[in-house]
Amino acid sequence: MADTDLIKLYSDKILKLAADIPLTDRLGDPDATVRKRSPLCGSTVTVDVSVSDGQISAFGQDVKACALGQASAAVLGHVVLGRTRAEVEMARDQLRAMLTQGAPTPDAPFDGYDVLTPARDFKNRHASILLALDATVDAVAEAEKKACA
Repeated sequence: MADTDLIKLYSDKILKLAADIPLTDRLGDPDATVRKRSPLCGSTVTVDVSVSDGQISAFGQDVKACALGQASAAVLGHVVLGRTRAEVEMARDQLRAMLTQGAPTPDAPFDGYDVLTPARDFKNRHASILLALDATVDAVAEAEKKACA
């Protein structure tokens, strides 16, 4: 990896997002908690959610990841409240397509993921970038399952 590639990948915007992740307080009594780990790099994200009327009403995350995984969690944290599982799933799928297939940036309100466009060329970083979204989708699904039981 050339120095210019690293500079492009770790832009000031990515580093600022990584340094200021919102919603990092864990929930005291969540409807569900999911922890995801990337086996390739060891990054982990733990997500707590509460769901009301099909929407994420409370959210907390503990992020132990590289700057790209942290930036991804920050983008999610800024827009996750009030979202449905379907919206988060679509954002995850669109982000994966952006990273692996050159697809466009995810739709608003998840369009902040455009900052991670330079990571397309770094396949070993994709799992870390997707962790927060994967954990959130699974946590909401688990909360919905509990609510129906």
